[in-house]
Amino acid sequence: MRTPLSSIVLCLCLVATRTALAEPQVTEAFINAPLAKVWALFTTDDGYAETGAAHAEVDLRIGGEIRTHDDPNGTLGDAETTVSEILAYEPERMLAIRTKQAAASFEHRDAIAGVWTVLYFTASGEGMTHVRIVGLGYGDDPGSRALRDHFADTNRRTLDRIAKEFWPRCTLCAKETQAATP
Repeated sequence: MRTPLSSIVLCLCLVATRTALAEPQVTEAFINAPLAKVWALFTTDDGYAETGAAHAEVDLRIGGEIRTHDDPNGTLGDAETTVSEILAYEPERMLAIRTKQAAASFEHRDAIAGVWTVLYFTASGEGMTHVRIVGLGYGDDPGSRALRDHFADTNRRTLDRIAKEFWPRCTLCAKETQAATP
């Protein structure tokens, strides 16, 4: 039995539409700190706490977990703990994670399945690191769009918070600041 051409065209259109709607969410920043320091912010307990989490535990290994809690009065392991699984990493270059348990009160918990995040770290001159956060797996349903918007905002605030901590300590920034001062 042959499939009608109109069914094949419809199928191809649905695939193309789904692919076009699932664009990654990308947030980038330059951090005025050496690559090793920025990598440690995302891969160690103390470092992750500097990204904005009140509590954090990082088990840096494939299948390991990053457990965080935003409430300073909360406890890791309670219902408000976010648990992300480490899917892959290349030291000081890339970290891929997915949320396997969102905090109970997280507004977009139903949309998180199938979404993952890849963080890229690139040394960018003397004492400076480029961080690129790419969220993937979003759909076009309202919940997924809201989740994408949430992470666009959260990732921007996280990178801005980190950048502010190191501003303007890089050698290039110090030279520019000095040159601009009369």
